[in-house]
Amino acid sequence: MQIVIEFYRTRDRDDAHAVVGRETAEVADLDDALEVARLLSQSLDMPQRPDALMIADEDGAVLYAGAFEVDTHAQTRRR
Repeated sequence: MQIVIEFYRTRDRDDAHAVVGRETAEVADLDDALEVARLLSQSLDMPQRPDALMIADEDGAVLYAGAFEVDTHAQTRRR
């Protein structure tokens, strides 16, 4: 099936979404789509690090939407 994966940033105060990356892919099923999204999140050159993603089918129906887990320990070390 053909899918679209969107990576985006969200703003807490009003839940606004800003797309920072978008890719299409051909996958066998949702598990395959999630694996492709995971790989792309690590390799895609995006202007900002995304904090969430959405996977939709070719008709625009959302198959999956979720936020990335935040590694608070790593964030603390960077400061």
